[in-house]
Amino acid sequence: MIRLYFVDDHPLILEGLRSLLRMEKDIQLAGETRNGVSCLHFLDQHTADVVLLDTLLPDISGAELCACIKKRYPGIAVLGLSYHKNDSGIAGMLDSGASGCLMKNADKEELLRAIHDVYSGRTYLSAELKQELSKDLLPLHITKREKEVLCLIANGHTNLEIAEKLFISSDTVDSHRRNLLGKFNARNTAMLIKCAVDNKVLI
Repeated sequence: MIRLYFVDDHPLILEGLRSLLRMEKDIQLAGETRNGVSCLHFLDQHTADVVLLDTLLPDISGAELCACIKKRYPGIAVLGLSYHKNDSGIAGMLDSGASGCLMKNADKEELLRAIHDVYSGRTYLSAELKQELSKDLLPLHITKREKEVLCLIANGHTNLEIAEKLFISSDTVDSHRRNLLGKFNARNTAMLIKCAVDNKVLI
């Protein structure tokens, strides 16, 4: 059961999320709030697996709140929500440890896919955001094997799954992942994928 918590200052968005997800058998709606302070207060006393977090809040930025959540509760996956694909807060959230981001115009199928991906330790970025993040940046050189590993990471595969697909050991996959993080100067998988898109290694 995925315990899901919403943070958005628009009542209609909160109502829409509740309506879309309340009947899902593997999702428990843990609660909701319209600001960052209430979110942190809730998480101090309760628990959640995934936090759906608006990039813009009245009292704190989504990036700042994401950073606080990841510092205090590193096991919680944060999934950003944005109205605009050119929202500057998206990059800030990914840099702060968010596991992904999607647009608020996403349909139910995409929302569920994103929730399940980040809950499983994978990363999710909507196609619109990948395209937007890829603009006006230069490519970075990586090896053919690193590119294969990177593509599989971006498609949500775990180290073990990548190892099986490429007929290499899980330790070798982990080594490639660490090398990629270093080359892109990324602190986590979500930031790695963002940087790879930024550098047009992933389109």
